[in-house]
Amino acid sequence: MTPAGGKFWNRETSVENDYSGKVTKEARIVCLSDPNDPNNDPLYHKDLPEGCRLVAVGASYEEFDLELLQREKPNVVFVSHPKSREPLAKLLDELPSIEWIHSRSAGIDFIVSETLSNKNVIVTNAKGMYSSTLAEYTMMAISYFAKDLPRLMKQKQNKEWIKYPVEEIRGKTLGIIGYGDIGRAAAKLANAYGMKVIALRRRPKLSHYDPYCNEVLHEGEIHTLMQRSDYVLIAAPLTTQTRGMISKKEFVNAKSNSVIINVGRGPIIDEPELIEALNSNMIRGAALDVTSVEPLPETSPLWTFDNVLLSPHNMDMTVTFMKESTEFFVRENLPRYNRNIPLLNPIDKVAGY
Repeated sequence: MTPAGGKFWNRETSVENDYSGKVTKEARIVCLSDPNDPNNDPLYHKDLPEGCRLVAVGASYEEFDLELLQREKPNVVFVSHPKSREPLAKLLDELPSIEWIHSRSAGIDFIVSETLSNKNVIVTNAKGMYSSTLAEYTMMAISYFAKDLPRLMKQKQNKEWIKYPVEEIRGKTLGIIGYGDIGRAAAKLANAYGMKVIALRRRPKLSHYDPYCNEVLHEGEIHTLMQRSDYVLIAAPLTTQTRGMISKKEFVNAKSNSVIINVGRGPIIDEPELIEALNSNMIRGAALDVTSVEPLPETSPLWTFDNVLLSPHNMDMTVTFMKESTEFFVRENLPRYNRNIPLLNPIDKVAGY
């Protein structure tokens, strides 16, 4: 198995791999999920890879037969239930045989705990599964503001044929906070539109020769990014360091005509400060696929702003995305695990990505 920093799966470059080599150990799997989730069907199929066996399925710790698990000694946990932090921590305490945890989601904020951080287990995720559709949403959000789609829809509703000037996307600057797989996919599309791309990441050297970036900044240069970006995409994971990282100082430093786009996690933005920035015209608008509290409370002022595009955390929700994510675990990583081949998408369980 591979520690964090290993190879990541990429939808564009993925090929059908041949895992016909010798199986060196059995993968005994616990599925921490809703037993009725149809997206986990590949786990229940008779064609599970050679050397792999599903031991138990449950959405909570209480649903598992602990005596059975202690007897079976599972070594793999597949996690797809949103409320998995506590049950996973308990399983890790009770089952020292667990070696590897795989998250069906790209984010792992819902499983991070002190227990997980302290255990000698490898964690992998579904990085790369959702990047293309979120990149498409990013460009849609940019077009929404550049072409003033709300005005178009109102004019159509009112049967008004009134011409007005629109903004050209070409030549604008997209600042990307969190230049991982999602950020890079968005940069590729922005590049095709003729935009300039400024990326912000913890390790800028990793993207110095990236063909889709015009410039790469260190995380301490966030105010520089805000000052120079017409559109700001937040594609970072939720960690201790990123929680609340977009706050009043960032809005003060932003262009007055800039648009904030969040496809990461809601709490990365200080939401009351965002509302104040929108109220005081410190920024032009926001496109939010995620919010601090989900579902967004009916009392939130964000519902009432004409310059806010809201979606219910579904812009990665293609018809097949969850099942495809399970298939990635079954077809790609499980055969690697029981043949002692480095796993795809290893992450730092302490850093959270």
